[in-house]
Amino acid sequence: MDLRQLRYFLAVAEQGQVTRAAKALNMEQPPLSRQLKLIEEELGVLLFDRSGRSFTLTAAGQLLKKRAEALLGQFDEALSEVKQLEEGLVGTLAIGSVVSCISLLPSRIREFGRRYPRVTYKIQEGDHFLLGHYLDTRQIELILSRLPFEAGLDEERYSIKQLPSDPFVAILPRSWFPSPPPSSLRMEDIAGYPFLTLKTDQTKGMHERVIKLFRAYGLAPSILCECSSVAIIIAFVAAGIGVTLLPRSVIASFPLNEIIVCDIPNTELQSEVGIVWLKDRYLSKSAQRFIEMFSEEESSP
Repeated sequence: MDLRQLRYFLAVAEQGQVTRAAKALNMEQPPLSRQLKLIEEELGVLLFDRSGRSFTLTAAGQLLKKRAEALLGQFDEALSEVKQLEEGLVGTLAIGSVVSCISLLPSRIREFGRRYPRVTYKIQEGDHFLLGHYLDTRQIELILSRLPFEAGLDEERYSIKQLPSDPFVAILPRSWFPSPPPSSLRMEDIAGYPFLTLKTDQTKGMHERVIKLFRAYGLAPSILCECSSVAIIIAFVAAGIGVTLLPRSVIASFPLNEIIVCDIPNTELQSEVGIVWLKDRYLSKSAQRFIEMFSEEESSP
């Protein structure tokens, strides 16, 4: 079995059909079917359950898929490393980001592009769980995330560079307040409004920190809605449904026409932000330089 056959197998595993896989590989269906048969004959096992309309991986197929993804990922990384040593800083830098950190990217991408004009970018958005999967399967190299990074996996697998903290602010519907709107609100005032919180089954860290802040004041927010996305929360606030507490940098990604942003006096709640990558895995030169750029910002006066 060679690397070419492993790519054929993975294409069928991902597409669930030989026809779609052949199209994705830009080849005819019969040769692809023959290659699958040769692989199974060589291994002496069935890799796919062909009883339904789609091909389903058997237990043996699932194991081979996992190993093949890791092997091909290492092979592609080796080729990339050799190419970069020969040609310098080139290629595609794949970055993941949670929505609440997207506003931190544009200025960095602009500066990085000025320094390294031959680098292109692939940006993936998602929650911690999805971005952790992208990182593990080598679809991205770095993640810009709120901390703690809650991907549901062993935290020891990750290297994390912590970035400057980001203070929380109150975000409220502009339609609720006459002009001029307040510039600050007490926690006691915020607790009196319907509250929107950022929370999913996998990621609860930010929600728990906000609730802890309310409790420190002897308050309990009236939670109207648990939202899985910052974009949903901002849309609901703009529509006059409720209020929320989010890190200040989040607001830079959204229009301010229908919302107001208020400081919260006498609170020290900060959102921790970090760059996350896999330990003991090859990082492209582009990824290394991108991380270093953040270090330069911290050390500059």
